[in-house]
Amino acid sequence: MPAQKIETGHHDVVHDVSMDYYGKRLATASSDATIKIIGVSGSSHHPLATLTGHQGPVWQAAWAHPKFGSILASCSYDGRVIIWKEGNKPEEWIQAHVFTEHKSSVNSIAWAPHELGLCLACGSSDGNISVFTARSDGVWDTTKIDQAHPVGVTSVSWAPSTTPGALVGSGQLDPVQKLVSGGCDNTVKVWKLYNNGWKMDCFPALQMHSDWVRDVAWAPNLGLPKSTIASASQDGTVVIWTVAKEGDQWEGKVLYDFKTPVWRVSWSLTGNILAVADGNNNVTLYDS
Repeated sequence: MPAQKIETGHHDVVHDVSMDYYGKRLATASSDATIKIIGVSGSSHHPLATLTGHQGPVWQAAWAHPKFGSILASCSYDGRVIIWKEGNKPEEWIQAHVFTEHKSSVNSIAWAPHELGLCLACGSSDGNISVFTARSDGVWDTTKIDQAHPVGVTSVSWAPSTTPGALVGSGQLDPVQKLVSGGCDNTVKVWKLYNNGWKMDCFPALQMHSDWVRDVAWAPNLGLPKSTIASASQDGTVVIWTVAKEGDQWEGKVLYDFKTPVWRVSWSLTGNILAVADGNNNVTLYDS
């Protein structure tokens, strides 16, 4: 499929682009403090809506699973996280909830696997990670990881809800709640929910980078007996972290040194292809 150029209509840098579950709509986040919703159909595209509500650059936008309706989350330099819901018309979006728990820029957001409910993790420059979970009555519960990375959290990513080994008989069938985070302390950390509180699940922290960790991405495992995380760093490297089973030590291996900051990493739905975006404006695909 040939590449398409989409004019977003933003007046400043675009930081994030997120495709919805069905591949019909794009959400773009920009330094102009807005989110744009763009309809996509084959080779054509058209603007649907402009979402205003943030008071600073918007770093990320993320679609929730469609089982919860048409819901989008956004995070910003203004320290706020906004949950948007589509109204009765495609161009009509309302602010369903605004979270103001963080005192600094919220740099990363990630929806949990839908099996865990409507649940959003947020990482902030204040060093904290917050997890917001919607209840059936519309109230949101909040759990926090205080000072997850004291000098700032840059990225968060959820583990698959299917535990490693579930398809080959050695894993648990109950959904698991785990997160990975990256930070300005050059480390990657894994967290697990125990008795309604988050605890670090890797000792020591995973450290192979010599500069800020810009992004982390937990690979889908489809129930196979291994967990895999990719981390991207300002130091120019991408590290692939793997662990064979619960309780074992994570092992890291440098995938490649790009000799330029690496900004984002993203896995394919089957977890066998990794996309890497680097500071030379290149996107590279790696097949595991």
